[in-house]
Amino acid sequence: MLKRPASPADLPKSVPIFPLSGALLLPFSHRPLNVFEPRYVDMVDAALRGDRLIGLIQPEDTSEESPRGRDPLQAIGCLGRITHFEESGEGRYFIILEGVTRFRLAHELTVMTPYRQGVVDAAEFAFDFTRDFGEDEVDRERFVKLMRDYAEFANIELNFEEIERTGTADLVNFCCMVGPYGPADKQVLLEAPTLEQRAETLIAMTEYEMARGTGGGAAPLN
Repeated sequence: MLKRPASPADLPKSVPIFPLSGALLLPFSHRPLNVFEPRYVDMVDAALRGDRLIGLIQPEDTSEESPRGRDPLQAIGCLGRITHFEESGEGRYFIILEGVTRFRLAHELTVMTPYRQGVVDAAEFAFDFTRDFGEDEVDRERFVKLMRDYAEFANIELNFEEIERTGTADLVNFCCMVGPYGPADKQVLLEAPTLEQRAETLIAMTEYEMARGTGGGAAPLN
């Protein structure tokens, strides 16, 4: 198995592109995906034969989960590495993608494969390769207090022993991924320049949601 890329220089020149509305992936976080469309089964097959990398990115028009053709894509996505896969006998995969780094889609390639491919540039996100980069700037105490307040608001249980053992960057990114927010908000979280700004953005979104009194739809955080 190839090693996890450690810098932008380790990335291939092009990667398979997986357009998926509302699917946020962040560095060192994990996203499970059920893959059943033939074009994406082919994509997973190709990734497993190669470097196991897939570029997860949202389409601009999020009214369709994964549009066909070459509908416009967001400028920024996140590169994921397949760290686990299960194959069924029905032409399906269950995979887990581990976030490697955000990328800017430089341009899309004209290819014969049923899935899209693109040239990506991660130079501006070089700090994504360091797991705890930016943790010192995050007000962890305030962030955890928000988690407690939201758990009470949304009537969900939190495992605070596990939270205490979790690094700040992992905690912020995990909460961003499981938060009950739409595609546009998730793109904002993805594009936040620093970990501190991502944490502050999530805090603002959550405080706004609680102020509106629209809880109860969040995924469990433990």
